[in-house]
Order: sequence, then structure tokens, then C-alpha cells
Amino acid sequence: MDWKPDWGLRFRMFVTMFLLFVLYIVFASVITAYVGGGPSLFIVLFASFSLVQYYFSDTLTLKSMGAKTVSAEEYPQLHASVERLSQQADLPKPKVAVIDSQVPNAFATGRNQKNAAVAVTVGLMRTLNREELDGVIAHELAHVKNRDMMVMTIASFLSTIAFMMVRWGAIFGGGRGRGGRGGGGIAVAILVSLLVWIISYLLIRALSRYREYAADRGAAAITGNPSALASALMKISGEVDKVPDRDLREEAEMNAFFIIPLKSGVVGKLFSTHPPTEKRIEQLRSLEREMTTI
Repeated sequence: MDWKPDWGLRFRMFVTMFLLFVLYIVFASVITAYVGGGPSLFIVLFASFSLVQYYFSDTLTLKSMGAKTVSAEEYPQLHASVERLSQQADLPKPKVAVIDSQVPNAFATGRNQKNAAVAVTVGLMRTLNREELDGVIAHELAHVKNRDMMVMTIASFLSTIAFMMVRWGAIFGGGRGRGGRGGGGIAVAILVSLLVWIISYLLIRALSRYREYAADRGAAAITGNPSALASALMKISGEVDKVPDRDLREEAEMNAFFIIPLKSGVVGKLFSTHPPTEKRIEQLRSLEREMTTI
């Protein structure tokens, strides 16, 4: 496998995390000035809980998605594919899980390369042929290789901390606000909360969309077959369009984990965690042409 460092991805990760760090420093300073102290104990407790959640992220995510870890005896071909592709990606073999859902999709989770899991739905295995399924699995392994889960978890964690700080300060600290004088401090906290949430949301979504492009390129490097993943994306997209709205709403909250997001209206598309499928396929076709000319 000709795996080359994706410096574009690394640069965007660094810039996004740096901007988020600066944003939260400014946010904390404004909250301290206008709302006052008070949330320190809560932040410590919430941070401790989040660290535990992060440490067990693979188990918690699998359970929340209804994914069941399966053995090689239960799904021999799936295990064989994950093991072979993991070796090609120079990764430890992750846990293998299956979701009893007819919605064709897949995701990867885990805090690092040694503690990861790859899950696929029954619908995905039914929809794709072997090469296409390999492309999807390779895409998820590329996420593991790029440590995307860790970076996105940290970015989201900081956003949640900021949101909970505002809520705590507005509820319990507003009356003690030094600079805002009571109600004024609460109003400032609400305004700052909105601005922080919007900026964080846009930064994290931008990073998430780029990581999908990078994972697609990584899958092409692992399998040497970009057209298989392109074909898989087209099939998955077509099958998702047929899924009833009720089933989509039940799973829409986990969009960031999936290889193709479940549609959730105009706003959902505008702030999607994934780039348009058409653009991803276009990139894969371009990679295919590059490989054939070498």
C-alpha cells in the first residue's frame, strides 16, 4: 500500500483545533467577566465523565447504534476482509460489529488505532458486492489510520464544555455577574453561547467534511481500487433514498459516524458532516484515472 501522509488533512486539523482553542479561551474570558465564577466543580465533574466516555468510546458507540460484536465463526467473510484490509493499511485488526438494520451504512469508532471497531449494517452487506464492501471497510479503516475519531471527539468535547459552562453560568451565576449586573450578564452569556455554538458548529463540520475526502483517498490507497468505493457510494446513496422517513429520523442523530449521512432536510444538507456524494465520487474517479496513467 502506497500510503502517503495527508498533509492537507493534518493542516486543516491543526487550524481547526487552533481556532477552536482560541475561541474557547475568548469564550471563557467573556463568561468570567460577565457571568462570574461558579461552574468550576461542574466542569471538573463533566470533564471526568467525558474522559471515561472517551476511554470507552468504542463500546458506548456500538451499544448506542445497536451494533453487536460478531465472531469470525458468525461472519467469516466479513472478518477475513477486515483482517486483510487492516494488514494492507498497517493497522491492528479492529473489532468487527454488525447492525441489524436494512439501511446500508457503516462506521468506525474507537479512541485510537489499537482500540477501534468497524461496524457494518446487514443492509450494506446485502447491497454491495465483495469489492464494493472492501472499499467501504477500507474507508472506515482510513478513519482509524487518520485518528479521526479522536480528533472529532476532542473538538466536540470542547464545544460541549463551552455550552454547559454557559448554561451553568446563566442559571446560577447571572445574579452574581460582576460586569453584566444580573440580567445583563445572562443576556451576554446567551449571546456569547450562540456565537460560540455557531462558530464551533461550522468549524467542526468543515473538518468533518474534509476527513471524508481524506478517508476516501485512504481507501483508494488501501485497496488500489477507487472505482469500487465510488460504485459503493452510488449504491448506498440510492438505497438510502428509498428508506422511509421514520427510519431515517431514528438514526439521523448518528450521521457523523456513517459513511453516507442520512438526509435531514435543507438545513441538514447545508451543515452536513459529509461532503456531497457526487463530489466524493468525482474525486475517486480522478484517483482512478491517475492510477491508470502511472
